[in-house]
Amino acid sequence: MKIPKRKLFLLIIFAYVAFSLYAAYSVFFSTKVISRVHRVVKKESGAPSGVVRDGGAVAPFVADEWNPWEDEEVEYNSALSKKREAFKQHLSRIDKNKPQRFKVQVWGKAAIGLYLWEHILEGPLNPTDKVAQWREGELQSGKIDFSFYTGPAVVQGHVPLDMNSLVLVLNGREQQKVSYSTRWLEHVQALVQSHTVMHVAVVLLGNEHCNNAWIGPYLKRNGGFVELLFLVYDSPWINDKDVFQWPLGVATYRQFPMIRPNAQLITSNRPYLCNFLGTVYKNSSRETLMQVLTHSGLDKDCITNAREKWLPQETTDSLRRYQTALAQSELTLCPVGINTECYRIYEACSYGSVPVVEDVLTPGTCAAGPSSPLRLLKAAGAPFIFITDWKELPAILERERALSHEQRVDRRRRLLEWYASFRQQMKERFTEVIEETFFKNG
Repeated sequence: MKIPKRKLFLLIIFAYVAFSLYAAYSVFFSTKVISRVHRVVKKESGAPSGVVRDGGAVAPFVADEWNPWEDEEVEYNSALSKKREAFKQHLSRIDKNKPQRFKVQVWGKAAIGLYLWEHILEGPLNPTDKVAQWREGELQSGKIDFSFYTGPAVVQGHVPLDMNSLVLVLNGREQQKVSYSTRWLEHVQALVQSHTVMHVAVVLLGNEHCNNAWIGPYLKRNGGFVELLFLVYDSPWINDKDVFQWPLGVATYRQFPMIRPNAQLITSNRPYLCNFLGTVYKNSSRETLMQVLTHSGLDKDCITNAREKWLPQETTDSLRRYQTALAQSELTLCPVGINTECYRIYEACSYGSVPVVEDVLTPGTCAAGPSSPLRLLKAAGAPFIFITDWKELPAILERERALSHEQRVDRRRRLLEWYASFRQQMKERFTEVIEETFFKNG
């Protein structure tokens, strides 16, 4: 029998309504089914916990539904939190054990600053042009990150100061230089008073007679702000506590470069026994030196170029001749000037030419102890030839003639190795003293 479409439509509507009512009843009015996994235990009114009722034990009262997956989630979150905390502690230990680094700025307001930066610390300088108005560089030594600024354009108030520790390189050799250095010290003193700078050290080219009283009031020991002083020449102030002796180095103000030793420098045949290119002052031991060379006929075996007047600057040609003399001579003669310590000693070492040093004290207030003069170099075991009278020179040169080429090459190598080691010792000492004094509580 065929059902009419109208009746079929009504039948479908009826079935849909009936199903909807049943679903609503099941959701809102029917008793919940307690599954084995998701159980709801309700409190029986008036029945104490644990009382047997209707043949079964009444379960303890549970306020909410119990879900085993929730317990697992809580345990997972707890374990994750512990792992995170352990990782944070691990990072903290790593950070605590990581070597602490410090920052120190160096202002080079004297030419010896270039010897400190390029020859001792072996730092780079940009631009490389030696006559640039502004030059700067950065390096790491020990725990310290050094930054260096030098040149005529480095003026007070115009140096980027992003750290509170400062090394000031100054020249105190003569009164004009002292006046200039004093202005820089007063500028830095103002920075200390404003708490912009906390620690200050000075590297000072001292007076050749060791008359350095002008800087005394600035030392911390005398109520000033300079915690460390690295001082050139054998000053009686040296105590290796707050005042340390510093090497004079090469004449960077005359553009003497950093020499990198090579095989040719070490093994070449040098045609001359000795050299002396310099100023011969009236009534000085330098006159004696020239007389000894001339009278003994040894001047033919040595490169000599004596002048009567000291010239503060080298020309390109004179510098080239001087460097050639060092590179072609086995020995470099180093008579005293105003002070026993001279640039020539270090310049000879740069070329592996053994310094023959006049080991006598000069007038002034420099220390006169048993190891003076040149006590810094002597303490480092300098492999020099020390004499007290230039009349000893002929015998020294005769012994020089008797040496084989292999002996000369070996001595040259040892001198170059010693000089490299000496500069490294100065670098380590400079860095360690600053670390200990500036950052001992860091």
